[in-house]
Amino acid sequence: MKDFSPFEKKLNLEFKNKDFLIQSFVHRSYLNENPDFYLAHNERLEFLGDAVLELVVTECLYQNYPKKSEGELTNWRAALVNAKMLAKIARDLDFNKFLLLSRGEEKETGKARQYILADTFEALIGAIYLDQGYKACQDFIQKYLIKKLPEIIEKGLYKDAKSCFQEEAQERVKITPIYKVLEEWGPDHAKHFIIGVFLGEKLVAKGEGSSKQEAEEESAKKALGVKNW
Repeated sequence: MKDFSPFEKKLNLEFKNKDFLIQSFVHRSYLNENPDFYLAHNERLEFLGDAVLELVVTECLYQNYPKKSEGELTNWRAALVNAKMLAKIARDLDFNKFLLLSRGEEKETGKARQYILADTFEALIGAIYLDQGYKACQDFIQKYLIKKLPEIIEKGLYKDAKSCFQEEAQERVKITPIYKVLEEWGPDHAKHFIIGVFLGEKLVAKGEGSSKQEAEEESAKKALGVKNW
């Protein structure tokens, strides 16, 4: 069993119930190899943490940017709470050292690990909420996530490829892009999609991903390249 005390010390978190903390790092795959482990996997905590994270970020943006429109705030929030950003912070905070994974998942370091890290970050928020309440979640999210906002705004990182492609398409050819699922396969917990982006009837580009959102974003990115926009 891993010792989580260095993690608590590093993040200045002291859990009253250590099981909440440990469970937030338990991936489903770990239980396949350790069916007698005394805790469940982290998916319920992730479900809770996702909602708390969204509320904390939304509340912070609402309070601190009174003159910004709903559209801008939505884009900023999306840039803060997406899997890429959450995984980056989790990596920086050494989550990898504490993940409880199957031997197979331990070897996987690519896209799949990014999603595991992002999910674990959300699960940890859920664990903090249950153990220490909403204020502690606010403090944690403010300290590690919201501080990234100035960089996101300055570098325009909130402008996702889908938004950019839609703006360009409407301005240049007066057409709103349409996204269609071309292929999908895999079980519910590990789906894979290929999505095409169309201008009218014409397929411009295809994108692949483990969620529809990811595949749409990938297809928009490629479409910007194809059109040289």
